[in-house]
Amino acid sequence: MGGHLDLRQLRYFVAIVENGSFSKAAAMLNVAQPALSLHVRNMEADLGTQLLFRSPHGVQPTEAGEILLRNARIIIDQFAFAAEEIRGHEAEPTGEVRLGLPGTISQILSVPLIIAARKRYPRIKLTIAEAMSGFITEWIRETKIDLAVLYIPVQDRTLASRPVLTEELCLLGPVGAMQGIKAPADGPIAYRQVAELPLILPSVNHGLRELLEGVAAKSRLPLNTVIDVDSYGNIKELVEEGMGYSILPFNAIAREVQDGRLRHWPISKPELQRDVYLVHASDRPMPNAVTVIEALCREILLGLVETGRWRGARALPQPAGDNAAP
Repeated sequence: MGGHLDLRQLRYFVAIVENGSFSKAAAMLNVAQPALSLHVRNMEADLGTQLLFRSPHGVQPTEAGEILLRNARIIIDQFAFAAEEIRGHEAEPTGEVRLGLPGTISQILSVPLIIAARKRYPRIKLTIAEAMSGFITEWIRETKIDLAVLYIPVQDRTLASRPVLTEELCLLGPVGAMQGIKAPADGPIAYRQVAELPLILPSVNHGLRELLEGVAAKSRLPLNTVIDVDSYGNIKELVEEGMGYSILPFNAIAREVQDGRLRHWPISKPELQRDVYLVHASDRPMPNAVTVIEALCREILLGLVETGRWRGARALPQPAGDNAAP
């Protein structure tokens, strides 16, 4: 067998047989008659046999033509079913979507996201896995999860990360005086002053610590870390007890500040902030269910910023078109 038949040729062939004539089929298909004849000649050449018998009464299929006609109808129908199924799938996305979130983001994003996903996409099963950023990055590389929200842009050819929002980091300290340490004055505090204070920070494999060490290296002012502890809850309690200061996102301490249990200072020169990214694999096609959940994640995150639920955060300009390339 020579070349290949395509769907258009099959449709033309069926129309010619059903109309019993080239001229009627040409009129119905709105195609020039010589073009139709050429298509049939090409098909006959490809299949190495005559498909149509031309008589004074019009055209009739040969035996080979009958075989082609029967199969062509099945193929054309099958294609229509496939197109229909795809359209239905687009309208009502189905499947499982696994999302990885760091604890601090999960705390604020999970519940509104789950509620919105249940309402809008009842046929999607959304699973949320919570872990530190390093683990989440590994999981998405190993295809254990489909999507992630992370603080670090993933530098990787196989992953696409797009920033959604940025949040400010601030200095937090005890309300009372700390032994032997003069509390900073109210208002913004310069980073070089922050670096001198005794700090209680997440351990070295934590995303926030990585970011702070990067700033320290750039400004050649190492941080004076006195205690390493990973949980924000423990950090806040230790600061409240007067064991040191810390640097955390404002959203993580907003409640304690409001209740008068902690003091906070904006950091300047440089301002400290971290961006929040949506990450997905770019080396494989994204199922429709994953695409719509990613868009919903972005929508909910931006909504949390807009309504002031995510305090100290602001939205970053979004790429044109929802599925713009990274």
